Amino acid sequence: MNNSTRKISRVQSIDIMRGLTLFLMLFVNDLFEPGVPQWLVHAKASFDGMGLADWVFPGFLFMVGMSIPYAIESRVQKEQSKIQIFGHILLRTLSLLLIGIFMVNSHRLNADLSGLDGLLWIFLVYISVFLIWNNYPANENFKKLFWGLKALGIIGLATMAILFRAGEPGHVTWFETSWWGILGLIGWGYFVAATVGLFIGPRLWAAITLWLFFVALNILSQLGMLRFLHFLNPVLGVIIAGNIPSIVLSGLVITLILKQNKLNPATKARVIILLGMLSVVAGFVLRHWFIISKIYGTPSWAMVCNGISMVVFSVLYWGIDIKGVDKWTVIFKPAGRNSLTTYLAPDVIYFISWGLSLPLFFYKQESSQLLAVCGSLGWALAMVGFSALLSKLHVRLKL
Repeated sequence: MNNSTRKISRVQSIDIMRGLTLFLMLFVNDLFEPGVPQWLVHAKASFDGMGLADWVFPGFLFMVGMSIPYAIESRVQKEQSKIQIFGHILLRTLSLLLIGIFMVNSHRLNADLSGLDGLLWIFLVYISVFLIWNNYPANENFKKLFWGLKALGIIGLATMAILFRAGEPGHVTWFETSWWGILGLIGWGYFVAATVGLFIGPRLWAAITLWLFFVALNILSQLGMLRFLHFLNPVLGVIIAGNIPSIVLSGLVITLILKQNKLNPATKARVIILLGMLSVVAGFVLRHWFIISKIYGTPSWAMVCNGISMVVFSVLYWGIDIKGVDKWTVIFKPAGRNSLTTYLAPDVIYFISWGLSLPLFFYKQESSQLLAVCGSLGWALAMVGFSALLSKLHVRLKL
């Protein structure tokens, strides 16, 4: 069987862990912080430590890195050139940055200056995003309709950009990129790791070297030794800081370990869990100079989170792919294979609920921690199911 037709073997635990991190992301994002245990929520910027919420995002970034070699391999088997694949990487990165900019600026919108209520504005942005980037069925009979929907989405997004106004009368401002939003951070991390994955191929030691390079870059940035690059920060600051790319690259490294044919699956699991433990140790060593802080993006936080992700993945890989214990995974599989929809679709329900004053979130209160936590768990589970339903209805975002 030649390279262009050989089927890529799918590692089930990658989809499951991605779905699990999305489930936890929905859970911690929904938590009513005054009413739940502190170890579930984000730690304060200057606090030396982390809660569950501080691992979820880097856990997802780690999974982004793990998926990259398989995505590149799939395009290579379709006989796409490196230039074509790099073009796709650029387009996907720009799409994530664009959506991220809209999302992060929604909180700045001045309804009086824009002539549009803030909830309605961001609701229309999301609808436009779904119209543009939905993965429409390959049906020739509806091809013109689907292109029409994409065009409508482009017009809608452009209109929302034109209408956007922030600031105050006499000092009106437009979009800002003080930070890129969650999707923008994913976009920059993806760009670095996907570019690395494309040009180094299966060379594991090259990937490890570049991972450690960005860890070093993170350290130098935290020490203030990269101030001479300050003029690049408005655009390339995420890359220069090193933190986000280092996390995504750690996931890329783990997949390249999985692709080492000389190692049997059990040995791969042991290698990954050992590397995870070493990463945690490295994080605590770095803690002597840098506190563990998600907000500050410290290398100690990144390495501890990487270590946790590696250990969790190795356990899932052992149980699901080696031992075949996978019946329970049906809950998380749809979310893992439809990640962007799972992340964005629940926000639409938030906007509708807030706009119509629907009492969906009655559990967000301080009187009962159990109710607050169980309510958010129920919400996350319902949203994973909602994503699965949307997928069956052919609503599935694909950048």
